[in-house]
Amino acid sequence: MQTLSSALAAIAVSLTITTPQIAQAQAPPIRIYQPKATETARNDQIQDQQKKADPRRFDLQKYPVIDRNATHWQDSLWAIGVLAPDQDYAVQALANVLQMTTEANLTDPQKGIIDTAMQVGLELYTLKPEIYGKLKPYFLRTVNNSSDSQWVALSLAALSKSTDPAHSLSKEQFTKLALKIQQRFPNWQQDIHLRTTLQTLQSNLQTSQKSSQVATIPNLTDLLKWQVTPQQAHMYVLCRPNRDVLCLALIKDRNGKFLKQGNQLWSAPLLLQSLRNLDWYFTNGRTPQGVYRMEGVSLQPDDEFFHAYGQFSLVNLFAPFEDGVQAFLPNQKGKFTGNLPDYQALLPPTWRNYQPIQQSYWAGNVGRSLFRIHGSGAAIDFFRNKDKVVNPKYFNWNAALGCLSAIELYDNRGNLLKADMPKILDALTTVGKGKVEGFLIVVDIPSVSTEPITVEEVAKYLN
Repeated sequence: MQTLSSALAAIAVSLTITTPQIAQAQAPPIRIYQPKATETARNDQIQDQQKKADPRRFDLQKYPVIDRNATHWQDSLWAIGVLAPDQDYAVQALANVLQMTTEANLTDPQKGIIDTAMQVGLELYTLKPEIYGKLKPYFLRTVNNSSDSQWVALSLAALSKSTDPAHSLSKEQFTKLALKIQQRFPNWQQDIHLRTTLQTLQSNLQTSQKSSQVATIPNLTDLLKWQVTPQQAHMYVLCRPNRDVLCLALIKDRNGKFLKQGNQLWSAPLLLQSLRNLDWYFTNGRTPQGVYRMEGVSLQPDDEFFHAYGQFSLVNLFAPFEDGVQAFLPNQKGKFTGNLPDYQALLPPTWRNYQPIQQSYWAGNVGRSLFRIHGSGAAIDFFRNKDKVVNPKYFNWNAALGCLSAIELYDNRGNLLKADMPKILDALTTVGKGKVEGFLIVVDIPSVSTEPITVEEVAKYLN
């Protein structure tokens, strides 16, 4: 995604970093006391967001939606997403930007403002429909008239995610919208955003009366035994399809043996949910399933990005096609540049035709990047809509914008209470013989259970 202003980056929780300082893993200094985590600092952070969300900042006469005001608008719209205010001015502010989706000759900065409004609008429309349901006409207008396929897909996704009967559409209405999109975009099958949104919509319409059915996956044992390439460490992150619950991370060393802690498998809980309530193929959406290259860490040596990532180093993950990786595959330099069959060859034969495991390939193909494993220095209640995207049982973990989030907690005096990043960095360095390198594989395990996957559940697939 595009880098936002420094003020916005200071509160972001996932992908809004500048070019990372790549380094090998090393034991980061643990700050038992963090001044930016004190109650006073937390209050200051909220007050900063309240200032940025002040109704006067959305005055179109004073701040027209033009290039020179791009940072102003993105900061302000971000703040609305953080605070989710129950006020009409916030709805109108989003509406004023969303009505621009059908305009011609928009500049790149204007498109960036609309991108932010579209994502914040989807978040609030789907999570807080009693207030933001008024955005429905603007999503419909975009679907019917915008020439931008991503905005059309986001609008259709927003409409299809609505759970409020007052703002939802009928099956017949969705069918008409889908047909109109296919007519307006004859090449929709070559557009990942349109294709996947339409496929998801069709699947939901067909299974709306069969919600108790559980999808099946290929043999998990085959995936856990597999090595993408020999003599490489592997991290597996096993999730439920409902990403509002925690995922389970396991690590396998370069000889194919799973790391243990005592007599039990080493494991760490991670949250792979999107704060924006976005699906995997959208920027800032949930972490896609599939294969990633792990390569080095991004150091976190100061407080500049503390709220975004906490105080510890971030593990660098690279999707297929992403620049910046030294060697996606150890035997060839540079990024992955192959086609889908080349990607499928990274997987065991029984998994190669399983479409969900191809998500990282398609996400990388449309430009998603900067995936990381990181902690969080933000207060656990900083994002006011968080209770709607994260199961209350796991509220101590902060959702992200595509990244894999580890727990990092501080008390009101700024004292560190708990952090899993040191444990994760130490484990990856151990299996990597002093370096962080290898492959990470994310996979959803369908189940009727709404509880996280357990070590005991996975162990039966390792025998």
